[in-house]
This record gives sequence, C-alpha cells and structure tokens, in this order.
Amino acid sequence: MAHRGGWVDPADQPRENTRYAFGRALALGFEFLETDVWATADDELVAFHDDRLDRVTNGTGLVGEHTWAGLEDVRIGGLDPIPRLIDLFEEFGAARLNIDIKDDRAVRLLADVISRCGAEDRVCVASFSTARLAEFRRLSPGVPTAVSPAGVAVATHGFGLRRLLPEAGRALQIPVRYHGVPLTLIRPDVIRLAHAAGRVVHVWTVNDEAEMHRLLDLGVDGIVSDDITTLKRVLVGRGLWEGES
Repeated sequence: MAHRGGWVDPADQPRENTRYAFGRALALGFEFLETDVWATADDELVAFHDDRLDRVTNGTGLVGEHTWAGLEDVRIGGLDPIPRLIDLFEEFGAARLNIDIKDDRAVRLLADVISRCGAEDRVCVASFSTARLAEFRRLSPGVPTAVSPAGVAVATHGFGLRRLLPEAGRALQIPVRYHGVPLTLIRPDVIRLAHAAGRVVHVWTVNDEAEMHRLLDLGVDGIVSDDITTLKRVLVGRGLWEGES
C-alpha cells in the first residue's frame, strides 16, 4: 500500500498526498493507496496529513481554518495543489483507498463523499479516534473499516481476538513504531489469532527492505510504505506481485 501515495524517486518525498504521487504509484502498478482527510472551514474534504499546512506546503496555519478557495493556491512541495478526496475518487477510478479520518468534522463529510461516488467497495476507513470510527460506522454501516486502536490494543496484549468479533473492523492496522519508539505488537500469535477471527493484518510504515521480508515471513497481509519501489521489488521477488515474477 502506497503511504500518502509513496515515492518512486526520493526527491519526490515532499510531494505526499498529491495527484502526482498517487498517479506515480498507480503507474508503478499499485492498486492500494493510503491517504488522510481533513475538513476545511467550508466543509470540503481534502486529502492532507498534518493539521497544519506549514511542514509540506508554502502555506501556513490550520487546514480546518481555511476555506477551500483559500487553499487553492497552496502548493505541496512548492509544486502540487492540495486535492479534494472527491477529485481523487473521480480521477483514479481503479484505485482502492485506505482513508485515515483526521478530525471530527470529516466523519460526516467522508460518509457523504463515499456515498456520492459509489466508492463503498473501494475504501477501508481508519482513525486513531475510536469515537470517529464508531460515528462513521453508524453513518456508513456497510463500508469496510479498520479495527479501532482500542481493538488493536486488545488484540496485541493477549486479551483474545474474540472480543473483536462484534466490531465491524476488517483489518488490524498496526504500526512498527510510535513517535519513534519501536513497538513489539506484530507477533506470530497476533497474526494467527487475527486470521482466525477473519481479520487481515496491515503494518505501517515500513521502508526497510529487510523489515519488509521479516514481516512477510511472519504472515502479514499488507505493508504500508513510502518507498514503493523497494516494496514492489520485494513483492515481485517473492512472487507476491500479480502479473510479474
């Protein structure tokens, strides 16, 4: 899965969550893309990771304090406009999107955009907020979601996957580190129990080739990476990339 669209050339790293990045990932053969969504001040849903514009754009301030018109001249990496989610659905019809809800106001907007675009079978919705996930599931009960952070904690601390069965989440999406601290949550027992409970296991964000191999050896179902060239090479080498060997 291409994290924020990923990058083919390291020089493209600043161009995250852009049409350019997503287009490059699809051209490389990736079907699954990861992105994030925020609501603007006038309730447009934009694909953007940070709460503020400052890190990756020529703009400043909180995303949610700008109108859509106020963002139209902002450029990611100095080159690319911030895309609306609806534009990504329309432009990249073959793509499947893993969407991380970043703020409370985005929940209703996301449910609406997915419905309007008929994209229910093209998405998996995630969030660090259990409350946002619960509200999204209430609004869009048929749309695939990831297991909540609380559910992941249950799964990875040995309390048993049976407790997850009532939860609608179809995927455990587990980080390899959090705020720079390595985590030891991805274990054979967790993966085995997740599979027994009918869940898939995705791991993020993995850019090291040896780590990719280690995780695939453990039996994870998906890897989220920025370095999509390396990820593709690993998958092709292991015979896991459809259409290439």
